[in-house]
Amino acid sequence: MDQALKTMIDNMPEKTGKALDEWKKILKEKAFEKHGEAVKYLKTEHGITHGFANTIVLLSKEQNQSSEDLVGMQYKGKESLLPIYEALVRYLKSLGSDVTITPKKGSVSIIRKRQFVLIKPATKSRIDLGFKLKDKPTTDRLGDSGPFGTMCTHRVMIEEVSEVDNELKIWMQEAYDQSV
Repeated sequence: MDQALKTMIDNMPEKTGKALDEWKKILKEKAFEKHGEAVKYLKTEHGITHGFANTIVLLSKEQNQSSEDLVGMQYKGKESLLPIYEALVRYLKSLGSDVTITPKKGSVSIIRKRQFVLIKPATKSRIDLGFKLKDKPTTDRLGDSGPFGTMCTHRVMIEEVSEVDNELKIWMQEAYDQSV
C-alpha cells in the first residue's frame, strides 16, 4: 500500500467520522450496482468529500473480489493465455520476496516499491507486458509503451509461452532492479 493511501485510511475516522471497516459495512448493506452511485450516496447522505468517498468505494470493491476472481475475470474467454500469465508470475515472484502481485479489474500490477511490470490480456490471443525501464532504447521486440501510456515506458506483446524467454526475463530483472 502506498503512503498516501495509508495516510488517507489512517485519517478517515477523524475526517469522516468512521473507520474504513465501518464504511465498508454501510456500503455492503446498500449493495450499490455502480461505483458512482455509491460515491454519490456517501457524499450526499454522509457529507464525505469526493476523495474519501471514492477511496472507500474502491477499497470496498477490492475486498469483495479475491485475487483469483479478478484474474479469472480478466481471462474469461481468453483461457489459452493463462499458461503465459502463470509463467510470467512464476518468474516475477522468483525475483525477490519483496515482489507483490496485485490483480486489478483489467490488469495485474507487479510491484516492488513501485510498479515495475504490468500484465494485461490485450486480446484473445495476446498478453501485453508493460515495463518501467528508464533510459532503455526500444527494439523490434521491446516497443514503446503503446496503450499503457505513462504507466509503463515499454511494452512487449506475447502470444506464446515460449516467448517468456531469457531476453524477456532479463528485461523483467532490469525493471525489478530499477524499482528500488
